[in-house]
Amino acid sequence: MESLLRLAGVVLGILTIVGNASVSGEEKPAGQRPFFDLRHPSSVFSSDRDFRIFLPPDYAESGKRYPVIYYFHGHSDRYTLEHYDDGTGTVPDIASFVEQQDVIVVSVDGYVAEHYTGFYGGTPWDVREPGGDYDFGEYFLELVDYIDSTFRTKTDRRHRGTSGLSMGGFMSLYLSARYPDRIGSASAFNPGPEFYVGEKGRRLLWRPKDHVSSHRDRWVRLVRASGDYISQYHEETRLAYARAGRVKFEYRRDEYHKHAATSIGETFAFHMRAFRDPTLNNVPWEWSYSSAYPRFEVWDYQVETSGDEKAIVYLEDVVQGGLRVRTRRWAPDGPPADGISVKISSAPLYRPGAEYGLLVYSLAGGGTVRRSVSAGQDGRITFSVDGSGHQIGIVGPGTGAQAPVLLPMSGREQLYVPPRERVRLPIRVFNPRGEAMTDVTVTLTSEYPTVEVTEDAYRIERIDPGVAVELSEHLAARFISGGGYFAPARLKLHMTFDGWHERTEEIDLAIAPEIAPEPFDIQVLDGRTVTFDVFRQTGNQGGGASVERTVTEGRGDGDGILEPGEEATIWVKLEQGMDPFDKNNWYRCKVRPDSPWLVEVGDIQEQKQLEWTSAMSRTSLVRLSSEAPSGARIPLILENESWSYHYTPDVRYGTEPLYQAFQLHTFHLHRHDLTVP
Repeated sequence: MESLLRLAGVVLGILTIVGNASVSGEEKPAGQRPFFDLRHPSSVFSSDRDFRIFLPPDYAESGKRYPVIYYFHGHSDRYTLEHYDDGTGTVPDIASFVEQQDVIVVSVDGYVAEHYTGFYGGTPWDVREPGGDYDFGEYFLELVDYIDSTFRTKTDRRHRGTSGLSMGGFMSLYLSARYPDRIGSASAFNPGPEFYVGEKGRRLLWRPKDHVSSHRDRWVRLVRASGDYISQYHEETRLAYARAGRVKFEYRRDEYHKHAATSIGETFAFHMRAFRDPTLNNVPWEWSYSSAYPRFEVWDYQVETSGDEKAIVYLEDVVQGGLRVRTRRWAPDGPPADGISVKISSAPLYRPGAEYGLLVYSLAGGGTVRRSVSAGQDGRITFSVDGSGHQIGIVGPGTGAQAPVLLPMSGREQLYVPPRERVRLPIRVFNPRGEAMTDVTVTLTSEYPTVEVTEDAYRIERIDPGVAVELSEHLAARFISGGGYFAPARLKLHMTFDGWHERTEEIDLAIAPEIAPEPFDIQVLDGRTVTFDVFRQTGNQGGGASVERTVTEGRGDGDGILEPGEEATIWVKLEQGMDPFDKNNWYRCKVRPDSPWLVEVGDIQEQKQLEWTSAMSRTSLVRLSSEAPSGARIPLILENESWSYHYTPDVRYGTEPLYQAFQLHTFHLHRHDLTVP
């Protein structure tokens, strides 16, 4: 009763204020401000939480229901949105938009007391690696339920959007990917590129660009200020979304000299267009999803993992007749988490009490195991697989005649191919049905001028149930590249089956550069302790120098030679890094092997010197198999990243000079052959 009385008091107070409010500027008395700062009880935080709400000026009298945009603030800010512009930009822009549109905007508070030094001046959203005490995803759902139960809102997915600046832009992209069944559209102003998510003690690095498939069939918009100091990261995020055909994606670049939200009105108008898209209320006919949590729900599927190993769980190309289940120890291309199991309870899609067959194909070892499962009285089926990766066909009443499935071509996120050589492509096509497929025709094409398809078509007479057909002997291509870094390319595999049905799959590739030099110098740390000269940046106005760093890494006899059974890191020396002051310094490498004998067993994540983005430099710990034959030659591509504060104070962005140095980075590739002792 006390809570109901408090809620009634809040609503009555808002209606009283709104009835007298004018949404026309900050000069009005406090009772006539275009927003209201309120609190609500939170079970996630076990305390009341603040939020700011912008209501249309006719809210009290209209009787209408409104869509809602949830706005997430950036670093050192709070729900009042005053830190970046003293309240003179973002707040009036939001208020002006709400005054003219039928929409509610809620500014969420990312405050965590122990992470802030004052009202402003801290790290919001609990997204650092040591964090995990507060799940802002669960809190967001709690806030949504409160807003929907307290105000007149439209509560379907279509009419709910997220937006935000910087760390708040990351939250907008991340939460909309985490809750695709609750959020129809997302926008981000100069978003932070990566942070840590997941349970305490099981945190994993999350980059929106690695999880674009979770935004399939939804609206996403990115806005970049030209003079924003992390512009390079925005471009990398933009490219990932721009290549995703099933994301309704928009992008805008504004001429502005610093890290701030620009084009707020135009971006919120993007959400208003999304609110008018009725397809956003449809459950996608096929969807993909990834989560860093050991337990989650999505599209009415319930997933739970067991085991101590932390991992990202992927549900890919989920349809009623099957799905792919994979895990990775890190994104985008970590190895599977073999030590966990994944239990999946489907949505209620199946005939209650009916028997269904599962065709469980192992992506790691090949071969299919056939199982039986009964649908419960609620129409759900439940099954478990280990974390090594499986393609699953579901056979039974209502599942229909499924299309042939293109299996992953590599254990990595994409296939890496050499230049000039004629490459036989490791394409496998799987039959998820309970009966044989006959007369399946596959045709390979590419729109990239750097790709020459040399063998482009093949007819498969028959694919038995649960069988994958290997097509590498029948489909091939040659690739052209330049210097520098891996070049993207895309193939399209067109499949015709059942006489006239068609399906096209996209295959993303990375072409190795034509020229990649041997390292200037190289060190293998197989349990050794070495002191290196490394580059240390000075600060936001550029400059830097070498400093000494002593490290002990790897596991072995410490002789600097990687031997079977040992683990090691590999360091290279650069004559010149990206920064003008970065000369003759050492860098640990990301190792990209193409051999069954050498595997990446650790993703070493370190802050990039003084960079303020939270972006990690990511390098490898590798293990040489104890079964590696003596004398075997293992070709490696060694990749290291260097960085620079690029400051040009005499260059204007818009009407103002650059406010802060750009934080730039580049990748250097080296070829090196490892010979097994």
